[in-house]
Amino acid sequence: MNPQGLIDRLTEALGPSSVLTGERLQLRQTQDWSGAQAAQPQALLLPRDTAEVAVALRICHEHGCPVAVQGGLTGLAGGANPMEGEIALSLARLDRIEDVDAVAGTAIVQAGVTLERLQQHCVELGWAFPLDLGARGSCQLGGNAATNAGGSRVLRYGMMRNLVLGLEVVMPDGNVLTMLDRVIKNNAGFDLKHLFIGSEGTLGVITRLSLALVPRQNQQCTALCGVPDFDAALGLLRHAKASLQGLSAFEVMWNSYFDASLRAHGKSAPLADPYPVYVLVESVSGDGANADQAMEAFLEKAIEEAFVADAVLAQTGAQQEELWSIREGVSELLALAKPCAAFDVSVAITRMDEMVQRLEETLRSAYPQQQHLFFGHLGDGNLHLISGPYPDPADLEHAEELVYSCVGAFEGSISAEHGIGVVKRDFMHHSRGAAEIELMRKLKSLLDPKGILNPGRVFNTPHEQLPAL
Repeated sequence: MNPQGLIDRLTEALGPSSVLTGERLQLRQTQDWSGAQAAQPQALLLPRDTAEVAVALRICHEHGCPVAVQGGLTGLAGGANPMEGEIALSLARLDRIEDVDAVAGTAIVQAGVTLERLQQHCVELGWAFPLDLGARGSCQLGGNAATNAGGSRVLRYGMMRNLVLGLEVVMPDGNVLTMLDRVIKNNAGFDLKHLFIGSEGTLGVITRLSLALVPRQNQQCTALCGVPDFDAALGLLRHAKASLQGLSAFEVMWNSYFDASLRAHGKSAPLADPYPVYVLVESVSGDGANADQAMEAFLEKAIEEAFVADAVLAQTGAQQEELWSIREGVSELLALAKPCAAFDVSVAITRMDEMVQRLEETLRSAYPQQQHLFFGHLGDGNLHLISGPYPDPADLEHAEELVYSCVGAFEGSISAEHGIGVVKRDFMHHSRGAAEIELMRKLKSLLDPKGILNPGRVFNTPHEQLPAL
């Protein structure tokens, strides 16, 4: 069947308003935040429920048409960007919060619900969904699961994988797996949901999720600390784990990132003097008075032990947002440094500073005119780096190789929470062995034998060249 015949069949099945082509397609965003290369898809599909996702995939599967699966398009790995000849499948219209069990603390949601919307909905019922990202207003829960999103509160609540009780997944041939468990304990055979969490849409399309909630914590305490060096930051982390029962975030910013973020936002420094390293500490509690006392005692002891040279404790919600805005100023810095490389890596926390020093020396030697800004989630070993601008694509690729080879030498991961997509695809060997990658290929071939779902993402195998089992 020719391409127009495929579009006609999809239009007949889904309706004209759900299949966008031509001028209507050009009015819609079809690329993620990565800046990676993208082509205009043959069409953008906007199904309204699981049944329509299933019929769309069934049609594409029958005709061997590759499909780019899209959530909120906030990714930084290029995984949602359409390639030549692909159909784009958006989950944006699957946006219903179907049920929240206010007794058990669980929620059933469709994949297109944004993270922020679920967070706000749960607060009204006395619960919270604890995953939190800077892109909360745009990112979708299906995409959060497909990429196993992390964010700033992994230290307390874990990755997205830890919050997913069950999934509904449409397979490449249109078959639907309904695994919407609402309990933690289910040992009836393989726990198949873990095949799809973090698989970046290459094995199946997540359409609904069963999620675990946590009791809402009414009190949040936030402090920004200036620390003399990275060793002091590690000491402060040990102290925080021992002293703050509600410790929920422990963010680190080297002074290069801290100063750049302040400039980008036109803000003045919250602390009187500059420091080599800054740490943002957050704790949550149901008891406001006790939470404040615990944080104040924690800071006093930290200053006595010389872990902290100076600190500011937010007194209002507005002040908390002001402090967090420094750490979450990533989008502004990315815009100022484009075209840039945004790295999301992880390493043992005791080796993080050593790796930062090695990376900074290597990058400054090769690219002295570029900015190299370091920050991250110290509590879970996740380091971020914004490096750029790189007007020459060859320089950008070289900078990526420098960083990822260094990460490999430190036995870290080239992707802590943003996935592989296409941006990191050619660097997988720095974190995964040949046998691991081959097993991933075999799983892909087993579950998607025609290779239509997100081909060329994660590993470099076009949809028509998947190995036979």
